[in-house]
Amino acid sequence: MITRSILNEAVNKKLIQENQLEPLYEFIKQKEHEGSYINQVSTATESIEEPLRFVRSFGDVFITLGIILLVVAFNLMDFPDNYNFIAIGVFVVLAEWLVRGRRLVLPGIAILLSILYFTNNLIGIDTESSSIDGLAILSLTSLIFYLRYKMPFSLFPFAAGLVAIAIMQIGIDIIKVPIVLSGFGVVILAVALWFDIHDTRRKTHMSDSAFWLHLLSAPLIVHGVMATMLTSDGQLLALLGKEIVILFFFVLFFLLALLIDRRAMLVATQLYVIYSLSQLLMSTVSRTENVVIYSLVLFSVFVIYFGTYWYRTRDVVFGFVANSWLANYLPAFGSQK
Repeated sequence: MITRSILNEAVNKKLIQENQLEPLYEFIKQKEHEGSYINQVSTATESIEEPLRFVRSFGDVFITLGIILLVVAFNLMDFPDNYNFIAIGVFVVLAEWLVRGRRLVLPGIAILLSILYFTNNLIGIDTESSSIDGLAILSLTSLIFYLRYKMPFSLFPFAAGLVAIAIMQIGIDIIKVPIVLSGFGVVILAVALWFDIHDTRRKTHMSDSAFWLHLLSAPLIVHGVMATMLTSDGQLLALLGKEIVILFFFVLFFLLALLIDRRAMLVATQLYVIYSLSQLLMSTVSRTENVVIYSLVLFSVFVIYFGTYWYRTRDVVFGFVANSWLANYLPAFGSQK
């Protein structure tokens, strides 16, 4: 690791100019930050597995616990609302130390959520207009956190806040028109894919930024489509069978997740798949009270199998893409590794 003191020594020895020290130090810090993402996974794993970089050691968990205890302590102090800026200031200092300085991910997530919590207490959300203003402030806070610390999780509350603001501004009842959620989900999915395209090797914070956006877009898309189908009385849907259509949608969604190599997208579909399997088995195969158990067994086998052979399945199903122009925008296939 190249520290500031080493660079100061280089300046004293006339190896670099003094005015070059600060830009060079910031450049080195940025490169070390990018390199830390690579070093958190083994060389054997990084070429084939989708990495998750939340915890580097138990020390991260321990620090996060301390942050949670600090939040509890501030709450027990029972400050007036306008004193919440004190707590916000403390967590900003912690962010400078732990996130910008030490690049700790899990504590960074806890710090951002703490800042958002005390910011919400400070601004207060009562009426509909103040709710929009409050959501805008919370979203802006998350965006500033991302721009300052390049912490991927920051995009999750930022995007979620923008979706909430848009829904409130449009004035659409998402309970009656749930498909609107799918529209927002598709937009967020497009942004996530943009991040993915710019880091197909999944070595920098852009890949993790895409992960959190995928984790938000998937439930929006799935819930919007599923809620629309489950509440629809269309003749075509009734003729085909809602359960069959739901399973077909899941297959398409699974293929998309497989193509872009994002298993996180499938988390949002699990409850709906279990429901549709239960209904399908109950109406066509079995009417016993154990039908839910059958559904869980079938789905658990599916999850275990594809959790184990995800990349082998990806190569078999989409191997033909490996030599096409589309492969330039996707994570590597088996033949390319």
